[in-house]
Amino acid sequence: MGFPLPPGSTIGILGGGQLGRMLGLAAARLGLDAVVLTPDEDSPASRVVKRTIVGGYDDAAALEAFAAACDVVTYEFENVPAATVDALNGLGAQVAPGPTALAVAQDRVAEKSFLNGVGAPTVPFMAIDQAADIPAAAKALGHPALLKTRREGYDGKGQVWIERTGGEADAFAAIGGMPAILEARASFVRELSVIAARGRDGEIALYPLSDNHHEGGVLRRTLAPAEVSRATAEQAERIAIQILTGLDYVGVMGVELFELADGRLLVNEIAPRVHNTGHWTQDGAATDQFEQHIRAVAGWPLGPTAALRRVEMLNLLGEEADAWAKLATEPDTRLHLYGKRETVPGRKMGHVNRLRGPV
Repeated sequence: MGFPLPPGSTIGILGGGQLGRMLGLAAARLGLDAVVLTPDEDSPASRVVKRTIVGGYDDAAALEAFAAACDVVTYEFENVPAATVDALNGLGAQVAPGPTALAVAQDRVAEKSFLNGVGAPTVPFMAIDQAADIPAAAKALGHPALLKTRREGYDGKGQVWIERTGGEADAFAAIGGMPAILEARASFVRELSVIAARGRDGEIALYPLSDNHHEGGVLRRTLAPAEVSRATAEQAERIAIQILTGLDYVGVMGVELFELADGRLLVNEIAPRVHNTGHWTQDGAATDQFEQHIRAVAGWPLGPTAALRRVEMLNLLGEEADAWAKLATEPDTRLHLYGKRETVPGRKMGHVNRLRGPV
């Protein structure tokens, strides 16, 4: 089947978490079906889609059934094994975003090298293969420096600050003794992000920037549109376009940025998928990020990205989601719960979008 995919076509989603759930709901609004592949029984996404194939991402039979069921495949998390995508491609499935975006996003050294190569600035960094590499790297980059695993790690996991000389071996052990990256400290004044989309025809659509606040490495709230100068907005847009074009990207991407005191923007990291800092678009933008991603991978025209109102997005962690009855009474609050069966402290159970007035 060629692109654009007509209504009634099937979108395959690798992963059954909350992002997969919201992608499935967005596909349904456009008259498209969704099939999820996940190793988890009764996943949040499985309860809102046409079909769930339960199997590991290395399960050959599950992958074959998945590829046969889908007209195009996408994913809800960037740590999908590269071998899974290779296997799906070998079975004739079209996967978007493509393998280059996955490869770049899965390795922090590769990511920062790519970003610098397309003109998107980052903090200085050095690759770390063993604890003995850290002292010289830290001397070159300065203290404090942030040691992160090259692969995986999210919401502040898999990273540790190195404040001074000494203790490098302990720091390397603390992240599991894995290949790592050492990053210079970014003296930023705030964290911004831009949700960006690119279609199959190269069309690019950018959302207004958001202002993000983290606690303990976890996003707590996002304010959007962020109050930024036109120059800052244009700088962010230019960076996003360079990244999307350099990857020949198809889909929605989150680009996390540090704003420095002198107004320069540095890229912290990219996420080749719909992104937590874009949840505000569900109630504040002309087209939400989930519909935009489905449009892009299905080959549809991209939707308008204008902000319709100011929104404060707040993540509901753990037992905070138990206040759903109270939150549902607030007239300017829009509640989004993920259908997770088990409440775990710190786990993202849902989010609310609070409408804060006109743009």
